[in-house]
Amino acid sequence: MKKQIALRMGNGVSLLLNQKALLTSGCLLILTLFLVLLSTGMGDMNISPLRVLQAILGRGDDMERLVVTSIRLPRILMALFVGIGLAVAGSILQGLVRNPLASPEIIGVTGGAGAAVVLFLALFSDRDTGSLLISMEWLPLGAFLGATLTTFIVYLLSYKHGEVVPLRLVLIGIGIAALMQAITTFFMILSPIHTASQANIWLIGTVNGTNWGDIAVLAPWITVISLVTWIAARKLNIQQLGDSLATGLGSNVGRQRLYLLLLCTALVGGAVAFAGGIGFVGLIAPHIARKLVGSAYGALIPAAALIGALLVMAADLIGRTLFSPLEIPTGVFTAAIGAPYFIYLLLKSRST
Repeated sequence: MKKQIALRMGNGVSLLLNQKALLTSGCLLILTLFLVLLSTGMGDMNISPLRVLQAILGRGDDMERLVVTSIRLPRILMALFVGIGLAVAGSILQGLVRNPLASPEIIGVTGGAGAAVVLFLALFSDRDTGSLLISMEWLPLGAFLGATLTTFIVYLLSYKHGEVVPLRLVLIGIGIAALMQAITTFFMILSPIHTASQANIWLIGTVNGTNWGDIAVLAPWITVISLVTWIAARKLNIQQLGDSLATGLGSNVGRQRLYLLLLCTALVGGAVAFAGGIGFVGLIAPHIARKLVGSAYGALIPAAALIGALLVMAADLIGRTLFSPLEIPTGVFTAAIGAPYFIYLLLKSRST
Protein backbone atom coordinates (compact mmCIF):
# COMPACT_ATOMS: atom_id res chain seq x y z
CA MET A 1 0.00 0.00 0.00
CA LYS A 2 2.79 2.40 0.90
CA LYS A 3 4.58 1.52 -2.35
CA GLN A 4 1.43 2.29 -4.35
CA ILE A 5 1.03 5.68 -2.62
CA ALA A 6 4.70 6.48 -3.22
CA LEU A 7 4.36 5.49 -6.87
CA ARG A 8 1.31 7.71 -7.29
CA MET A 9 3.08 10.60 -5.60
CA GLY A 10 6.13 10.04 -7.80
CA ASN A 11 4.04 10.07 -10.98
CA GLY A 12 2.24 13.19 -9.79
CA VAL A 13 5.49 15.01 -9.09
CA SER A 14 6.91 13.90 -12.45
CA LEU A 15 3.80 15.16 -14.25
CA LEU A 16 3.98 18.46 -12.36
CA LEU A 17 7.65 18.86 -13.28
CA ASN A 18 6.87 18.13 -16.93
CA GLN A 19 4.08 20.71 -16.89
CA LYS A 20 6.39 23.24 -15.27
CA ALA A 21 9.12 22.59 -17.83
CA LEU A 22 6.62 22.88 -20.68
CA LEU A 23 5.22 26.14 -19.32
CA THR A 24 8.71 27.55 -18.76
CA SER A 25 9.83 26.62 -22.28
CA GLY A 26 6.64 28.15 -23.69
CA CYS A 27 7.32 31.43 -21.88
CA LEU A 28 10.93 31.41 -23.10
CA LEU A 29 9.75 30.81 -26.68
CA ILE A 30 7.33 33.76 -26.50
CA LEU A 31 10.08 35.96 -25.03
CA THR A 32 12.46 34.87 -27.82
CA LEU A 33 9.96 35.73 -30.55
CA PHE A 34 9.26 39.09 -28.92
CA LEU A 35 12.98 39.88 -28.74
CA VAL A 36 13.33 39.01 -32.44
CA LEU A 37 10.64 41.56 -33.32
CA LEU A 38 11.96 44.16 -30.86
CA SER A 39 15.58 43.81 -31.92
CA THR A 40 14.70 43.91 -35.63
CA GLY A 41 12.98 47.24 -35.10
CA MET A 42 15.78 48.93 -33.15
CA GLY A 43 18.65 50.82 -34.73
CA ASP A 44 19.26 54.05 -36.64
CA MET A 45 15.74 53.66 -38.02
CA ASN A 46 13.37 52.63 -35.23
CA ILE A 47 10.44 50.49 -36.37
CA SER A 48 7.60 49.31 -34.13
CA PRO A 49 7.20 45.53 -33.60
CA LEU A 50 3.87 45.61 -35.47
CA ARG A 51 5.45 47.27 -38.52
CA VAL A 52 8.36 44.84 -38.29
CA LEU A 53 5.87 41.98 -38.49
CA GLN A 54 4.19 43.63 -41.47
CA ALA A 55 7.56 44.04 -43.20
CA ILE A 56 8.39 40.37 -42.61
CA LEU A 57 5.06 39.44 -44.22
CA GLY A 58 5.92 41.62 -47.24
CA ARG A 59 3.66 44.55 -46.40
CA GLY A 60 4.23 48.15 -45.38
CA ASP A 61 6.81 50.72 -46.45
CA ASP A 62 9.46 49.70 -49.01
CA MET A 63 12.34 51.20 -47.01
CA GLU A 64 11.22 49.44 -43.83
CA ARG A 65 10.98 46.12 -45.70
CA LEU A 66 14.51 46.63 -47.02
CA VAL A 67 15.94 47.42 -43.57
CA VAL A 68 14.07 44.59 -41.86
CA THR A 69 14.43 41.75 -44.35
CA SER A 70 17.81 42.51 -45.93
CA ILE A 71 19.87 44.08 -43.14
CA ARG A 72 18.61 43.33 -39.64
CA LEU A 73 16.66 40.08 -39.74
CA PRO A 74 19.49 37.89 -41.11
CA ARG A 75 21.94 38.91 -38.35
CA ILE A 76 19.28 38.50 -35.65
CA LEU A 77 18.40 35.02 -36.88
CA MET A 78 22.12 34.25 -37.00
CA ALA A 79 22.40 35.34 -33.34
CA LEU A 80 19.40 33.13 -32.52
CA PHE A 81 20.79 29.97 -34.13
CA VAL A 82 24.33 30.58 -32.85
CA GLY A 83 22.93 30.94 -29.33
CA ILE A 84 20.96 27.71 -29.70
CA GLY A 85 23.98 25.82 -30.99
CA LEU A 86 26.37 27.00 -28.27
CA ALA A 87 23.84 26.44 -25.48
CA VAL A 88 22.97 22.89 -26.57
CA ALA A 89 26.68 22.11 -27.01
CA GLY A 90 27.36 23.39 -23.49
CA SER A 91 24.55 21.21 -22.14
CA ILE A 92 26.07 18.15 -23.82
CA LEU A 93 29.54 18.88 -22.49
CA GLN A 94 28.39 19.48 -18.91
CA GLY A 95 26.51 16.20 -19.05
CA LEU A 96 29.47 14.31 -20.49
CA VAL A 97 32.07 15.43 -17.97
CA ARG A 98 29.57 15.71 -15.11
CA ASN A 99 30.98 19.14 -14.29
CA PRO A 100 28.85 22.33 -14.22
CA LEU A 101 31.96 24.42 -14.98
CA ALA A 102 32.46 22.78 -18.39
CA SER A 103 31.83 24.69 -21.61
CA PRO A 104 32.89 24.28 -25.28
CA GLU A 105 35.91 26.52 -24.67
CA ILE A 106 37.21 24.07 -22.07
CA ILE A 107 37.96 21.21 -24.48
CA GLY A 108 39.49 23.53 -27.06
CA VAL A 109 36.79 23.25 -29.75
CA THR A 110 36.41 27.03 -30.07
CA GLY A 111 40.18 27.49 -29.98
CA GLY A 112 40.67 24.89 -32.73
CA ALA A 113 38.15 26.62 -34.97
CA GLY A 114 39.77 30.00 -34.31
CA ALA A 115 43.26 28.70 -35.09
CA ALA A 116 42.03 27.18 -38.36
CA VAL A 117 40.43 30.47 -39.43
CA VAL A 118 43.55 32.52 -38.66
CA LEU A 119 45.67 29.96 -40.55
CA PHE A 120 43.23 30.20 -43.46
CA LEU A 121 43.46 34.00 -43.51
CA ALA A 122 47.26 33.95 -43.18
CA LEU A 123 47.76 31.50 -46.05
CA PHE A 124 45.27 32.97 -48.51
CA SER A 125 45.65 36.74 -48.01
CA ASP A 126 47.61 39.12 -50.18
CA ARG A 127 50.40 40.58 -48.02
CA ASP A 128 50.25 43.98 -49.73
CA THR A 129 46.51 44.65 -49.85
CA GLY A 130 45.22 42.22 -47.22
CA SER A 131 42.52 40.98 -49.61
CA LEU A 132 41.68 37.27 -49.75
CA LEU A 133 42.93 35.32 -52.74
CA ILE A 134 40.03 32.84 -52.55
CA SER A 135 36.33 33.09 -51.65
CA MET A 136 35.24 33.79 -48.07
CA GLU A 137 32.77 30.93 -48.46
CA TRP A 138 35.61 28.55 -47.56
CA LEU A 139 36.05 30.18 -44.14
CA PRO A 140 33.21 28.27 -42.35
CA LEU A 141 34.53 24.99 -43.72
CA GLY A 142 38.00 25.77 -42.35
CA ALA A 143 36.57 26.63 -38.94
CA PHE A 144 34.52 23.45 -38.80
CA LEU A 145 37.47 21.27 -39.81
CA GLY A 146 39.63 22.94 -37.14
CA ALA A 147 36.99 22.29 -34.46
CA THR A 148 36.57 18.66 -35.53
CA LEU A 149 40.29 17.95 -35.67
CA THR A 150 40.84 19.48 -32.22
CA THR A 151 38.03 17.42 -30.73
CA PHE A 152 39.44 14.18 -32.11
CA ILE A 153 42.90 15.00 -30.75
CA VAL A 154 41.46 15.71 -27.30
CA TYR A 155 39.36 12.55 -27.44
CA LEU A 156 42.24 10.30 -28.46
CA LEU A 157 44.59 11.74 -25.84
CA SER A 158 41.89 11.27 -23.18
CA TYR A 159 41.85 7.50 -23.63
CA LYS A 160 43.04 5.58 -20.62
CA HIS A 161 42.61 1.83 -20.09
CA GLY A 162 40.23 1.56 -23.03
CA GLU A 163 37.86 4.40 -22.06
CA VAL A 164 37.67 8.18 -21.95
CA VAL A 165 37.84 9.58 -18.42
CA PRO A 166 35.81 12.82 -18.05
CA LEU A 167 38.37 14.55 -15.79
CA ARG A 168 41.19 13.59 -18.15
CA LEU A 169 39.12 14.95 -21.06
CA VAL A 170 38.78 18.33 -19.35
CA LEU A 171 42.44 18.59 -18.35
CA ILE A 172 43.71 17.67 -21.80
CA GLY A 173 41.14 20.00 -23.32
CA ILE A 174 42.49 22.90 -21.27
CA GLY A 175 46.01 22.14 -22.47
CA ILE A 176 44.93 21.85 -26.12
CA ALA A 177 42.96 25.12 -25.81
CA ALA A 178 46.11 26.88 -24.58
CA LEU A 179 48.08 25.37 -27.48
CA MET A 180 45.45 26.55 -29.98
CA GLN A 181 45.64 30.05 -28.51
CA ALA A 182 49.41 30.06 -28.97
CA ILE A 183 49.07 28.87 -32.58
CA THR A 184 46.46 31.54 -33.24
CA THR A 185 48.70 34.30 -31.86
CA PHE A 186 51.66 33.01 -33.87
CA PHE A 187 49.79 33.11 -37.18
CA MET A 188 48.29 36.52 -36.39
CA ILE A 189 51.82 37.90 -35.94
CA LEU A 190 52.88 36.43 -39.28
CA SER A 191 49.78 37.73 -41.09
CA PRO A 192 49.46 41.14 -42.79
CA ILE A 193 48.03 43.87 -40.55
CA HIS A 194 44.72 43.89 -42.44
CA THR A 195 44.32 40.15 -42.02
CA ALA A 196 45.26 40.24 -38.33
CA SER A 197 42.67 42.95 -37.68
CA GLN A 198 39.97 40.97 -39.48
CA ALA A 199 40.88 37.78 -37.63
CA ASN A 200 40.88 39.55 -34.25
CA ILE A 201 37.29 40.79 -34.72
CA TRP A 202 36.20 37.32 -35.83
CA LEU A 203 37.87 35.66 -32.83
CA ILE A 204 36.00 37.94 -30.42
CA GLY A 205 32.74 36.91 -32.05
CA THR A 206 30.27 38.91 -34.15
CA VAL A 207 27.18 38.30 -36.27
CA ASN A 208 27.68 41.49 -38.30
CA GLY A 209 27.66 41.02 -42.06
CA THR A 210 25.35 37.99 -42.02
CA ASN A 211 23.33 37.32 -45.17
CA TRP A 212 20.51 34.95 -46.06
CA GLY A 213 22.95 32.52 -47.64
CA ASP A 214 24.63 32.06 -44.24
CA ILE A 215 21.25 31.47 -42.61
CA ALA A 216 20.32 28.91 -45.26
CA VAL A 217 23.41 26.88 -44.32
CA LEU A 218 23.49 27.30 -40.52
CA ALA A 219 19.77 27.15 -39.64
CA PRO A 220 19.13 23.57 -40.89
CA TRP A 221 22.46 22.43 -39.44
CA ILE A 222 21.76 23.75 -35.92
CA THR A 223 18.08 22.74 -36.01
CA VAL A 224 18.67 19.12 -37.06
CA ILE A 225 21.60 18.49 -34.70
CA SER A 226 19.77 20.12 -31.76
CA LEU A 227 16.75 17.87 -32.41
CA VAL A 228 19.03 14.82 -32.60
CA THR A 229 20.58 15.88 -29.28
CA TRP A 230 17.14 16.27 -27.70
CA ILE A 231 16.20 12.78 -28.91
CA ALA A 232 19.44 11.52 -27.31
CA ALA A 233 18.54 13.16 -23.96
CA ARG A 234 18.19 9.73 -22.35
CA LYS A 235 21.86 9.01 -23.12
CA LEU A 236 22.87 12.20 -21.33
CA ASN A 237 20.68 11.31 -18.34
CA ILE A 238 22.39 7.92 -18.14
CA GLN A 239 25.83 9.56 -18.30
CA GLN A 240 24.95 11.42 -15.09
CA LEU A 241 24.76 8.13 -13.20
CA GLY A 242 28.49 7.46 -13.57
CA ASP A 243 30.29 4.93 -15.74
CA SER A 244 29.84 1.91 -13.46
CA LEU A 245 26.11 2.28 -12.97
CA ALA A 246 25.51 3.24 -16.60
CA THR A 247 27.42 0.16 -17.75
CA GLY A 248 25.44 -1.95 -15.32
CA LEU A 249 22.24 -0.71 -16.96
CA GLY A 250 23.48 -2.03 -20.29
CA SER A 251 24.76 1.21 -21.84
CA ASN A 252 27.88 1.36 -23.98
CA VAL A 253 29.33 4.39 -22.20
CA GLY A 254 32.33 4.87 -24.48
CA ARG A 255 30.29 4.75 -27.68
CA GLN A 256 27.65 7.08 -26.25
CA ARG A 257 30.31 9.53 -25.10
CA LEU A 258 31.90 9.64 -28.56
CA TYR A 259 28.49 10.10 -30.22
CA LEU A 260 27.53 12.96 -27.90
CA LEU A 261 30.94 14.58 -28.26
CA LEU A 262 30.54 14.55 -32.05
CA LEU A 263 27.18 16.28 -31.69
CA CYS A 264 28.80 18.89 -29.44
CA THR A 265 31.59 19.44 -31.97
CA ALA A 266 29.16 19.78 -34.86
CA LEU A 267 27.13 22.42 -33.01
CA VAL A 268 30.15 24.45 -31.87
CA GLY A 269 31.91 24.12 -35.22
CA GLY A 270 28.87 25.40 -37.09
CA ALA A 271 28.27 28.30 -34.72
CA VAL A 272 31.92 29.38 -34.54
CA ALA A 273 32.31 29.05 -38.31
CA PHE A 274 29.71 31.74 -38.94
CA ALA A 275 29.91 33.94 -35.84
CA GLY A 276 33.41 33.51 -34.45
CA GLY A 277 34.44 32.84 -30.87
CA ILE A 278 31.37 33.99 -28.94
CA GLY A 279 32.20 32.65 -25.49
CA PHE A 280 30.48 31.65 -22.24
CA VAL A 281 27.03 31.05 -23.76
CA GLY A 282 27.57 27.30 -23.42
CA LEU A 283 28.42 27.83 -19.75
CA ILE A 284 25.65 30.23 -18.71
CA ALA A 285 22.60 28.95 -20.61
CA PRO A 286 22.56 25.37 -19.21
CA HIS A 287 22.98 26.72 -15.67
CA ILE A 288 20.02 29.07 -15.96
CA ALA A 289 17.95 26.33 -17.60
CA ARG A 290 18.84 23.89 -14.82
CA LYS A 291 17.52 26.32 -12.22
CA LEU A 292 14.29 26.82 -14.20
CA VAL A 293 13.38 23.29 -15.32
CA GLY A 294 15.63 20.90 -13.41
CA SER A 295 18.46 18.65 -14.53
CA ALA A 296 16.56 16.12 -16.70
CA TYR A 297 17.93 16.67 -20.21
CA GLY A 298 14.61 16.17 -21.96
CA ALA A 299 13.49 19.48 -20.43
CA LEU A 300 16.92 21.06 -20.02
CA ILE A 301 17.97 21.05 -23.69
CA PRO A 302 14.99 23.06 -25.11
CA ALA A 303 15.15 25.56 -22.23
CA ALA A 304 18.92 26.00 -22.56
CA ALA A 305 18.59 26.46 -26.35
CA LEU A 306 16.07 29.29 -25.93
CA ILE A 307 18.12 30.94 -23.17
CA GLY A 308 21.22 30.76 -25.36
CA ALA A 309 19.32 32.41 -28.20
CA LEU A 310 18.13 35.18 -25.86
CA LEU A 311 21.66 35.78 -24.55
CA VAL A 312 23.28 36.15 -27.97
CA MET A 313 20.44 38.24 -29.42
CA ALA A 314 20.49 40.55 -26.39
CA ALA A 315 24.29 40.90 -26.61
CA ASP A 316 24.05 41.73 -30.32
CA LEU A 317 21.28 44.28 -29.69
CA ILE A 318 23.32 46.03 -26.99
CA GLY A 319 26.46 45.97 -29.12
CA ARG A 320 24.88 47.66 -32.14
CA THR A 321 22.60 50.17 -30.40
CA LEU A 322 24.02 51.24 -27.04
CA PHE A 323 27.24 52.72 -28.43
CA SER A 324 25.94 53.85 -31.83
CA PRO A 325 27.45 54.80 -34.29
CA LEU A 326 30.17 52.43 -32.99
CA GLU A 327 29.38 48.72 -33.10
CA ILE A 328 30.80 46.46 -30.39
CA PRO A 329 31.24 42.75 -31.27
CA THR A 330 28.72 40.40 -29.67
CA GLY A 331 31.41 38.35 -27.95
CA VAL A 332 32.50 41.31 -25.84
CA PHE A 333 29.17 41.37 -23.99
CA THR A 334 28.80 37.62 -23.58
CA ALA A 335 32.31 37.58 -22.07
CA ALA A 336 31.47 40.54 -19.82
CA ILE A 337 28.55 38.53 -18.41
CA GLY A 338 30.14 35.08 -18.57
CA ALA A 339 33.52 35.74 -16.93
CA PRO A 340 32.08 37.02 -13.60
CA TYR A 341 29.48 34.25 -13.69
CA PHE A 342 32.23 31.64 -14.14
CA ILE A 343 34.12 33.07 -11.15
CA TYR A 344 30.90 32.95 -9.10
CA LEU A 345 30.35 29.28 -10.02
CA LEU A 346 33.96 28.45 -9.24
CA LEU A 347 33.75 30.06 -5.79
CA LYS A 348 30.42 28.39 -5.15
CA SER A 349 31.78 24.96 -6.10
CA ARG A 350 34.77 25.41 -3.77
CA SER A 351 32.53 26.30 -0.83
CA THR A 352 30.28 23.25 -1.23
